[in-house]
Order: sequence, then structure tokens, then C-alpha cells
Amino acid sequence: MLALAQFMVVLDVSIVNVALASIERSLNFSVAGLQWIVSAYTLAFGGFLLLGGRTSDMFGRRRVFMIGVAGFTISSLLVGLSQSEAQLIMLRALQGLSAAFMSPAALSIVLATFAEGSERNRALSVWGAIAAGGAAAGLLIGGLLTQYLGWRWNFFVNVPVGVVVLLLAWRLVPPHRADERSDKLDLSGSLLVTSGLMLLVYTLTRTSAWGWFSFETLGLGALSLALLIGFIINESFVSRPLMPLSAFTKGSILGANLTQLPVTASLFSMFFFISLYVQNVLGYTPLQTGLSFLPLSAIIAVSGSLAPSLVKRIGYKSILVAAPLLLATALCVMAQIPAVGGSYFHDVFPGQALMALGMGITFVSLTIAATTGIPGRESGLASGLLNTAQQIGGALGLAILSSIATSVTTRSLGEMNAPTIALVDGFHAALYAGAVFASLASASAFFLIHPSQAVQAHV
Repeated sequence: MLALAQFMVVLDVSIVNVALASIERSLNFSVAGLQWIVSAYTLAFGGFLLLGGRTSDMFGRRRVFMIGVAGFTISSLLVGLSQSEAQLIMLRALQGLSAAFMSPAALSIVLATFAEGSERNRALSVWGAIAAGGAAAGLLIGGLLTQYLGWRWNFFVNVPVGVVVLLLAWRLVPPHRADERSDKLDLSGSLLVTSGLMLLVYTLTRTSAWGWFSFETLGLGALSLALLIGFIINESFVSRPLMPLSAFTKGSILGANLTQLPVTASLFSMFFFISLYVQNVLGYTPLQTGLSFLPLSAIIAVSGSLAPSLVKRIGYKSILVAAPLLLATALCVMAQIPAVGGSYFHDVFPGQALMALGMGITFVSLTIAATTGIPGRESGLASGLLNTAQQIGGALGLAILSSIATSVTTRSLGEMNAPTIALVDGFHAALYAGAVFASLASASAFFLIHPSQAVQAHV
């Protein structure tokens, strides 16, 4: 039931990708507005996750989880009924806000339900596989719904699922008394971190239009940095901080979250650019595009199920050093896609399969690393941090990689190359940049996750 809720959350990041063209035609979206169908959800989700995680600790996990699921279900219905560009974008943000409370509360329930060690690791393997596979499954489900039922069903499908999750949560999840004695939330910290993160991602999404060194980019970038520094200062002085800085001294939470950022940045390059490649270059329909990602879900499920036994044998540090290098290799393989005469099984699938193998192992190991050794009263905070790193890493990565791809494509067109060749040149650059992100994740795990901490997961 909890995994199903998380599946809905992750699914809605990717499910709309193959429906964007249909939404554009239906609601007369502008080109600039179209990107916000994805960005509004991701920004609200990532920006409010810390608040959502802390709220579950202070007001009860089941209560916050059910409120989040109800909000997500209602907002999904309203998104599907949208009649204008502004309405849809606003409701997508509300959907992301609901997910920000639902997701960390669900993971917090998992952490509280299963004892630390092999039992929890098995549960987290399911959770991690859902997180890694949801994006791939979203493309398939989005293709099916868009082609046969229409784009609105990408959102309507959440309604019956949400109702089932609510009923199961009411019956199966025991009530949870708050772990914190105070009912005061760090609203100033929430405002600073949310506005800082959202402004940073917004700035990066606009760099392709403004330029990296323009007055707008540098000015808003400096402002977002100032807000985030203000957040850290705020957390050092308030009595009930949203993100106690002492949490980063426990377990491997710091190393795991700093590794999560570049990992998800690299993954977005594969899903986003390969989806565009198979549609715009290979000529696939939305359904064919979704089917092309189906093998990834199966491989992720298998590799994710193997992760707990690997963690038990060698610890999560070794895995988190090696697995991102597998992701980097896969991206370099996919960066060889040709502009002319390409085929899915020869040029796309080998890299995808290698990527999926690394994804399942990486996400499960990161989840274990980020939650091992964390007290129950801070489980919501730990899960909120991990989800924040995932969403913000993906949003930042997509913004940077899209800017790189656009710049290279523009330059290639200026060199009088054909549009398709210029487009694929941009994809190549973005995929190679994604490989750099994955390599940075490996380095982060090597330097920031210590062997003594990794051994704790063997219990």
C-alpha cells in the first residue's frame, strides 16, 4: 500500500512526458508554458519535502500521510479537468505540494514498521525499486493512456488508486502519536529553503534563454544562494529547526544525500533525451515510446531485489562507489546514438539495460544508507531529506542538461548541419554531461560514506 503511494508520486514526474504534445494542442499551450507542466510539479514537490517530512514527525505519520494522499487524489482529478494553461500549471503545483507531504510520511511509516537490519533492508529494496522503476513505468502508462484514452487520463488514473490507498491506510496503518512534544513548525526555515530551492531551479530552467552569465541568471542565482545560506543560519538558531544540522552527523545521511543529487541528475538525462530521441528521430508513437522503456522496469525490479543481499555481503559504500560508474558507462554508450540510420535494439537498448541494472542497485542502496542509524523520531526528516535530494537533483540536472543540449544544438545549426543532426548533437552533449554527474556521485560516495558506517547495514 505504501509502495503504491510512492509509485503514484514518482509516476507523476514522468507520466506526462509523452502527453506534452497532446496537451499543447488541446489547451493551446505556449512553448514556454509547456515545460512548466513538469517543472511546477517537481518544484513544489522538492521545495516542500523537508516541511512534509518534519510535519509527519510532529503531527503523526498516518494523519499526514492520509492528508497528503487525499490532497494528491483531489488535485489529480482537478488537473485532468483543467481548461486553461494557467489552471493546469497551478494545479500541478498543488499536486506536487500534496506529494511532498505524502511521500516522506510513507517512508517514515516503513522505517517505523520494520526493525533496522535485514528486515528493513528488504522492505527498502521494494521501496527503492519502486522509486527507480516508477519513472520508466510512467512513460509506458503515459503512452497507453494518451494514445487510447486521451491526455486527461494521465491524471484521472490517480483517483481510484488514491481512494484505494486511503482505505487501506485507514485499516492497515496503526495511528501514530507524534514523536515531537512541540507543535511548532519552523515556518521561517520552510519559507527560506522552499523559496531558495524553487528560485534556483527556476533560474536554471531559464539559462537557455537568458545565458549562463546574463544579469538575470547571476542576479537570481545569487539571490537563491543567499536564501539557502539564510536557511542554514536560521536552522542554527531556532529552537525547533526544520532540518536539525546535527542530523548530518548521524549515520551516512550526509554522504547519501550528496550522492543522491548527482545520481538523479544523471538519470533525468536518459529518460528525457532518449524519450525525445525515439519519438523525434526514430519516429515512435507515444505507445511505442512507452513500450521501449518497459524492459527497464523488469531489470530494475530484478537488480533492486538483489541489492539487500549485496549490502549484507559488502556494505552499501562499495555498492555506491561502483554502481554510479555503471550508470556513467551506460550514458556514454547511449551517447553514441546516430542521427541517421539508428535502431532501438542496436543503439538504445544496450545502454538502457546497463542503466537499469545500475539504477535498481543504486536507489535501494542509497535508501538504506540514508536511513540506517536514524532515530525513529527523525525518520520523517531523514525520508524528507532523501526525497528532497532526489527531486531537486533531478530538477537541477534536467535544467542544466537541457541548457547544454539547447546550446549545442543551436551551435550545430549555425554550422549549417541538418536539424536532425543538430538535435542529436545536443543529445550527445547532454548524455555525456549526465555521465559526468554519475561519476561525481561515485566520488561523493567514496569520500563521504565511511566503511565503519557501511558495516552497520550488515546486521
